[in-house]
Amino acid sequence: MFDIRKIQEEVIYQAVKAESNDETARDIVGDGTEGNPTWVTNTMKRLAGQFDPTTVKKIRMNCQCGYAMDEKLALLKDLMADATNMDEFANMEDFANNDKARAAGLYYQDNHLYLQFPFCPCPMLAEVEQLDDLTWCQCTTGYSKVLFEKAFGCQVDVELLKSVKMGDDRCLMRIVPSQPVRFR
Repeated sequence: MFDIRKIQEEVIYQAVKAESNDETARDIVGDGTEGNPTWVTNTMKRLAGQFDPTTVKKIRMNCQCGYAMDEKLALLKDLMADATNMDEFANMEDFANNDKARAAGLYYQDNHLYLQFPFCPCPMLAEVEQLDDLTWCQCTTGYSKVLFEKAFGCQVDVELLKSVKMGDDRCLMRIVPSQPVRFR
């Protein structure tokens, strides 16, 4: 059975250990007795108390679970096969991909690619009313970075702009490829 809590404990443990050591990783992950909402909040506080903000972001970006990555990658590749440029890839107007792109949460505006969700896609946050900061959400930027790098075949930067769990109307990320993306 898919146990997102166990998966998150393990990926956080491994990401923290990569930046420090086994003891610190165990301390950050905790003893498993906290309920999910409390664990999320306290784990982020433990991270912030141990590491600088840049390292915390790096750790959280390395905590993505990889859930349904192959399916999402196949969708991106499908959209890319029908496009000749970024505008066609995710344009919401006048292109055959617009329904697929919209369903995937993609749009292209002012020479920037965006990925959005009208809901929080993280099952660990289902019981969390609101987060104190964007730290937890950085796993989604890490997930998106891996996904788009595989699809585009180049490095990408992902910037988290909005989060439903921070009170925004949607989760929103800007996807910035390091070089022009080759289509078809």
